This record gives sequence, C-alpha cells and structure tokens, in this order.
Amino acid sequence: MKSVIDLSVVIPVYNEQDVLPALFDRLYPALDALGVRYEVVFVNDGSRDKSPAMLAAQFDLRPDVTRVVLFNGNFGQHRAILAGFEYSRGDRVVTLDADLQNPPEDIKLLLAEMDKGHDYVGSIRRQRNDSLWRHLASRAMNHLREKLTRIKMTDQGCMMRAYSRRIIDTINQCNELHTFIPALAYQFAQNPTEVTVGHEERFAGESKYSLYSLIRLNFDLMTGFSIVPLQLFSLLGMLVSAGSGVLVVYLVLRRLIVGPEVGGLFTLFAIAFLLIGIALFGIGLLGEYIGRIYQEVRDRPRYVIGAVLEQKDKP
Repeated sequence: MKSVIDLSVVIPVYNEQDVLPALFDRLYPALDALGVRYEVVFVNDGSRDKSPAMLAAQFDLRPDVTRVVLFNGNFGQHRAILAGFEYSRGDRVVTLDADLQNPPEDIKLLLAEMDKGHDYVGSIRRQRNDSLWRHLASRAMNHLREKLTRIKMTDQGCMMRAYSRRIIDTINQCNELHTFIPALAYQFAQNPTEVTVGHEERFAGESKYSLYSLIRLNFDLMTGFSIVPLQLFSLLGMLVSAGSGVLVVYLVLRRLIVGPEVGGLFTLFAIAFLLIGIALFGIGLLGEYIGRIYQEVRDRPRYVIGAVLEQKDKP
C-alpha cells in the first residue's frame, strides 16, 4: 500500500556544494518540528560540482524522508521543479530554492495559510537583499506582467510557494516546454493568497540567474500567458500607418503650396530610423511566439533523468 505523505518539499539543485550542508542542517529540523509526514525531493539539475555526491550521502543518511532525482544534464530551474512535481507524493507541495535566501523555518507560515482553505500560497520577501538594479527591474516587470497577463503576484522572483495536490496534478498534465510555474498555478488556483516570508543573503556561492536569464524568464512569462504584446503591436502598427498617411498628405500639400524645399533631410532620416526600429522590434516579438511554437511542435522531452534515489514502499 502506498504511504500517505502530508508534505513534499521540492528543491532544485545546481552547483550548490557550498550551501548544501547548511541547508541540510536547517531544513530537516524545521520539517521534523512540523509534526507531519513529509518527504524532501531534491532534483539535481546537472551539477558539475560535488552536489550529486552530497545529495546521495544525504539520501543514505535519511532515506525514509529523502528522494533524489538526478538529471542527465542541465535543463533549467523550472524543468527541475516540474520533475520534482512528477515525483512528489505529498498532499501539499512546497518549492524552495537551495540557496537559503528563503529560510526553511518559514515553511510553516505557508502551511498555516493552506490550513485556512487556500489552495495556492505565494510568498513576498520581507526584506530583499538584492542589488538596487535587480530590485527596480523586478518591480517594473511585476507591474508589466500584471497588466499583460492579469496574473497577480507581488513578488514573482520568490520561489518559496505552496501548492495543493489538485494544482500539482493539473500542472503535471501540462506538456509545454517553457512556462512559469507560479503563474501557471495561479491560473489553476481557486483560492490563492500570499504570505510574507523572510529573505536572507545568499549563504554561499553566486546567483545562477544572470541578467540574460532574467530577461529570458520574463519573455517566457509574457509570451506563455498572453497574446496582448502581439495585439498591442498590431495597434501600434495601425497608428503608425495612420500617422504616415497623414504625413504624406501634409508633404504633398506643402509641396503644392510652398514648392520644393531642400531642408528636412535629417528629419526624414530620423523618422525612417524610428519606423525601422519599430519594425525590427515587431519582428523580434513575433519571432518569440514563433520560436515557442517551433520548440513545442518538436515534442522533445523536457528533461532526461539519469537515476532516482528513493526508498521503495513496503507492501
């Protein structure tokens, strides 16, 4: 008979050998204190350091509550979380980054909100210790994302979140290659909420998200959950076309009334460069959507699993 698990904690791991000992020392006592049956599902996302060996050692130490999914390469944080969802068995699932920026001791805050009847609990970092540019960029993208997708998340960068089993099962039915899990869960949630959690400096190592990675993530979020950018660009195209028509009529009438003029060359260059820039931006935006279609129709697996370390249930 399959064991009943109350809570699954899914943690993606990528080159975190300096953080894992501290994570183990804080995570398991925090979960033991909850007094529920739990499991921790680590997903190694193709780490090139000692992380896989350390996860295997931790499995040997606590095989009753530990499962380790070992990827056969690096597929990205969100695909690692999706694999964790596939292998999780808990009635409630909490996602947590391995860098200890969100304290494991705050998991109880998310579970307390779920006890009130919420099926999805997002999180808001109490005091962000990120750089100023990253803080401002995050706020700007949050505002833009809410306007375009109607998905309300105060802090989209915090991955410490709790999901009901119904939402997890629904997410597991989705086969898209590129997605943003918190936004996907928000669409499936019936009674979502948010709770404030702690935010600490990264315990060790460096952030795996570069500026380019953050831009790519937001492109996935915008193009994966809304066609509003295409609609806005279509509207802009109509406005530019109407404005160009008015300008042509004006120039023809001016030539008939005033006569030919020598000046205005650089003005025409500026207008031409503006229109060319708008056209190139539109082509790039359209390319984002076409690229997503291209990647989906190839129907390649989202990840490849090399091994799974788990304790088999006793009959």
